[in-house]
Amino acid sequence: MNEIRIESIIASEKWFNYHITPQEVRDMLKDQKGDLTVWLCSDGGDVVAGSQIYTLLKEYKGKVTIKVDGLAASAASVIAMAGDTVEMAPTSLLMIHDPMMLAFGNAADLQKGIEILGEVKEAIINAYELKSGMERDKLAELMREETWLNANRAVELGFADSIMYKDGKKPQITDEISKYRYII
Repeated sequence: MNEIRIESIIASEKWFNYHITPQEVRDMLKDQKGDLTVWLCSDGGDVVAGSQIYTLLKEYKGKVTIKVDGLAASAASVIAMAGDTVEMAPTSLLMIHDPMMLAFGNAADLQKGIEILGEVKEAIINAYELKSGMERDKLAELMREETWLNANRAVELGFADSIMYKDGKKPQITDEISKYRYII
Protein backbone atom coordinates (compact mmCIF):
# COMPACT_ATOMS: atom_id res chain seq x y z
CA MET A 1 0.00 0.00 0.00
CA ASN A 2 1.30 3.46 -0.89
CA GLU A 3 1.18 5.88 2.03
CA ILE A 4 2.32 9.37 2.82
CA ARG A 5 1.91 11.43 5.96
CA ILE A 6 1.03 15.10 6.27
CA GLU A 7 1.45 15.77 9.97
CA SER A 8 2.61 19.31 10.51
CA ILE A 9 1.95 22.95 9.74
CA ILE A 10 1.35 23.67 6.05
CA ALA A 11 3.80 26.25 4.67
CA SER A 12 5.02 27.43 1.29
CA GLU A 13 8.63 27.24 2.48
CA LYS A 14 10.39 25.18 5.13
CA TRP A 15 11.10 27.57 8.00
CA PHE A 16 11.33 25.01 10.77
CA ASN A 17 11.43 21.21 10.90
CA TYR A 18 7.75 20.99 11.75
CA HIS A 19 6.51 22.57 8.50
CA ILE A 20 5.46 20.59 5.43
CA THR A 21 5.58 22.19 2.00
CA PRO A 22 4.03 21.46 -1.39
CA GLN A 23 7.51 20.56 -2.66
CA GLU A 24 7.89 17.92 0.06
CA VAL A 25 4.51 16.43 -0.87
CA ARG A 26 5.49 16.53 -4.55
CA ASP A 27 8.69 14.66 -3.65
CA MET A 28 6.73 12.07 -1.63
CA LEU A 29 4.35 11.50 -4.54
CA LYS A 30 6.89 11.16 -7.35
CA ASP A 31 7.72 7.50 -6.61
CA GLN A 32 4.16 6.46 -5.71
CA LYS A 33 2.15 4.31 -8.11
CA GLY A 34 -1.37 2.96 -7.73
CA ASP A 35 -3.82 3.85 -5.00
CA LEU A 36 -2.59 6.16 -2.25
CA THR A 37 -3.44 6.61 1.42
CA VAL A 38 -2.70 10.01 2.94
CA TRP A 39 -2.62 10.12 6.74
CA LEU A 40 -3.53 13.68 7.72
CA CYS A 41 -3.14 15.45 11.05
CA SER A 42 -2.46 19.17 10.87
CA ASP A 43 -3.49 22.45 12.46
CA GLY A 44 -3.41 23.98 8.97
CA GLY A 45 -1.31 26.91 7.87
CA ASP A 46 -0.75 28.71 4.58
CA VAL A 47 -3.89 28.43 2.44
CA VAL A 48 -1.99 28.83 -0.85
CA ALA A 49 0.38 26.00 0.09
CA GLY A 50 -2.69 23.99 1.15
CA SER A 51 -4.23 24.68 -2.25
CA GLN A 52 -1.09 23.41 -3.98
CA ILE A 53 -1.14 20.19 -1.94
CA TYR A 54 -4.88 19.80 -2.64
CA THR A 55 -4.15 20.08 -6.37
CA LEU A 56 -1.21 17.66 -6.21
CA LEU A 57 -3.48 15.06 -4.61
CA LYS A 58 -6.37 15.71 -7.02
CA GLU A 59 -3.94 15.26 -9.94
CA TYR A 60 -2.51 12.01 -8.54
CA LYS A 61 -3.12 9.17 -11.02
CA GLY A 62 -4.50 6.64 -8.52
CA LYS A 63 -7.35 6.64 -6.04
CA VAL A 64 -6.56 8.89 -3.05
CA THR A 65 -7.89 7.99 0.39
CA ILE A 66 -7.43 10.65 3.06
CA LYS A 67 -7.42 9.31 6.62
CA VAL A 68 -7.81 12.03 9.23
CA ASP A 69 -6.36 10.51 12.36
CA GLY A 70 -6.30 13.57 14.59
CA LEU A 71 -7.15 17.03 13.30
CA ALA A 72 -7.64 18.51 9.85
CA ALA A 73 -8.03 22.21 10.59
CA SER A 74 -7.97 25.31 8.45
CA ALA A 75 -5.77 24.74 5.35
CA ALA A 76 -5.53 21.03 6.26
CA SER A 77 -9.32 20.76 5.95
CA VAL A 78 -8.91 21.94 2.34
CA ILE A 79 -6.29 19.23 1.76
CA ALA A 80 -8.71 16.65 3.17
CA MET A 81 -11.22 17.57 0.48
CA ALA A 82 -8.81 16.24 -2.19
CA GLY A 83 -9.56 12.64 -1.26
CA ASP A 84 -11.63 10.45 -3.51
CA THR A 85 -12.55 8.99 -0.14
CA VAL A 86 -12.18 10.75 3.19
CA GLU A 87 -12.17 8.62 6.32
CA MET A 88 -12.03 9.99 9.84
CA ALA A 89 -10.93 8.26 13.00
CA PRO A 90 -13.81 8.22 15.49
CA THR A 91 -11.79 10.56 17.71
CA SER A 92 -10.69 12.99 14.98
CA LEU A 93 -11.88 16.50 14.20
CA LEU A 94 -12.24 18.72 11.16
CA MET A 95 -12.31 22.51 11.57
CA ILE A 96 -13.28 25.13 9.02
CA HIS A 97 -13.16 28.90 9.42
CA ASP A 98 -12.96 32.17 7.53
CA PRO A 99 -9.50 32.89 6.15
CA MET A 100 -7.26 35.27 8.08
CA MET A 101 -4.33 37.48 7.20
CA LEU A 102 -2.05 40.10 8.63
CA ALA A 103 -2.49 43.51 7.06
CA PHE A 104 -0.39 46.63 7.20
CA GLY A 105 -0.87 49.97 5.53
CA ASN A 106 -3.36 52.71 4.96
CA ALA A 107 -7.15 52.43 4.58
CA ALA A 108 -6.86 51.48 0.88
CA ASP A 109 -4.38 48.71 1.72
CA LEU A 110 -6.67 47.35 4.45
CA GLN A 111 -9.68 47.49 2.11
CA LYS A 112 -7.68 45.54 -0.46
CA GLY A 113 -6.91 42.97 2.27
CA ILE A 114 -10.65 42.58 2.92
CA GLU A 115 -11.25 42.00 -0.80
CA ILE A 116 -8.47 39.41 -0.94
CA LEU A 117 -9.93 37.57 2.05
CA GLY A 118 -13.29 37.44 0.26
CA GLU A 119 -11.68 35.83 -2.79
CA VAL A 120 -9.72 33.38 -0.64
CA LYS A 121 -12.94 32.37 1.12
CA GLU A 122 -14.66 31.74 -2.22
CA ALA A 123 -11.70 29.60 -3.34
CA ILE A 124 -11.88 27.51 -0.17
CA ILE A 125 -15.65 27.13 -0.56
CA ASN A 126 -15.00 25.68 -4.04
CA ALA A 127 -13.19 22.70 -2.48
CA TYR A 128 -15.76 22.21 0.29
CA GLU A 129 -18.64 22.41 -2.20
CA LEU A 130 -17.09 19.87 -4.57
CA LYS A 131 -16.67 17.35 -1.74
CA SER A 132 -19.79 17.96 0.36
CA GLY A 133 -22.32 19.07 -2.24
CA MET A 134 -23.52 21.61 0.33
CA GLU A 135 -24.82 25.02 -0.76
CA ARG A 136 -22.25 27.81 -0.85
CA ASP A 137 -24.25 30.03 1.53
CA LYS A 138 -24.37 27.28 4.16
CA LEU A 139 -20.63 26.63 3.76
CA ALA A 140 -19.92 30.37 4.12
CA GLU A 141 -21.97 30.41 7.32
CA LEU A 142 -20.14 27.39 8.77
CA MET A 143 -16.82 29.07 7.98
CA ARG A 144 -17.91 32.39 9.52
CA GLU A 145 -18.85 30.55 12.73
CA GLU A 146 -15.52 28.62 12.91
CA THR A 147 -17.10 25.18 12.88
CA TRP A 148 -15.54 22.14 14.56
CA LEU A 149 -16.85 18.80 13.31
CA ASN A 150 -16.43 15.44 14.98
CA ALA A 151 -16.29 12.41 12.69
CA ASN A 152 -20.04 11.73 12.80
CA ARG A 153 -20.93 15.32 11.95
CA ALA A 154 -18.30 15.50 9.19
CA VAL A 155 -19.84 12.43 7.53
CA GLU A 156 -23.35 13.78 8.04
CA LEU A 157 -22.44 17.07 6.29
CA GLY A 158 -20.52 15.36 3.48
CA PHE A 159 -17.01 16.52 4.40
CA ALA A 160 -16.06 12.87 5.03
CA ASP A 161 -17.30 9.59 3.61
CA SER A 162 -16.90 7.23 6.53
CA ILE A 163 -15.64 6.68 10.05
CA MET A 164 -12.63 4.41 10.39
CA TYR A 165 -13.04 1.15 12.35
CA LYS A 166 -16.82 1.53 12.52
CA ASP A 167 -17.17 -1.88 10.88
CA GLY A 168 -15.37 -3.50 13.82
CA LYS A 169 -12.25 -4.35 11.84
CA LYS A 170 -8.94 -3.66 13.49
CA PRO A 171 -6.69 -1.18 11.71
CA GLN A 172 -4.04 -2.54 9.38
CA ILE A 173 -0.59 -1.58 10.57
CA THR A 174 1.84 -1.45 7.69
CA ASP A 175 5.58 -1.79 8.10
CA GLU A 176 5.94 1.94 7.51
CA ILE A 177 3.51 2.78 10.29
CA SER A 178 4.59 0.03 12.68
CA LYS A 179 8.07 1.47 13.07
CA TYR A 180 6.43 4.38 14.91
CA ARG A 181 4.52 2.11 17.25
CA TYR A 182 5.87 1.63 20.73
CA ILE A 183 5.08 -1.20 23.10
CA ILE A 184 4.79 -0.12 26.72
